[in-house]
Amino acid sequence: MNADRYMCEKNNLQKSEDKGILMRDRETYAFIGAAMTVYNELGSGFLETVYQEALEHEFQFRDLPYEREKTLPVYYRGNQLTAYYKADFVCYGSVIVELKALQQLTGTEEAQVINYMKASGLNKSLLINFGSRQLQYKRLVYNL
Repeated sequence: MNADRYMCEKNNLQKSEDKGILMRDRETYAFIGAAMTVYNELGSGFLETVYQEALEHEFQFRDLPYEREKTLPVYYRGNQLTAYYKADFVCYGSVIVELKALQQLTGTEEAQVINYMKASGLNKSLLINFGSRQLQYKRLVYNL
């Protein structure tokens, strides 16, 4: 994986400087805010599907545009494969939102999301983890 081709912002939501970074991208900021609300209500310990359903309710409440379990085509050398990727959410038609419920995110989950961006042609994503003691998220941008 070429580190120059993607950018990752790992954020701890308690730091004030994070808000400045996120205000540059109001779309991802809005979805992270929705995830924070879900986390504050449910805490950690549920399965990923519980957070997915709760987050969908929060998106609806906030009138945020999303598609749940959106099927995205995968391309190889310009050819669409019969295999596909199913994103937890695609927001604003361009941001992949991948949910996890793990004690800690590892490089494996980040690599997975980067591959989803490369294969689908979408270049922005959020990796959100509800399973840790604090909500974790990473915003990733892939330079196509």
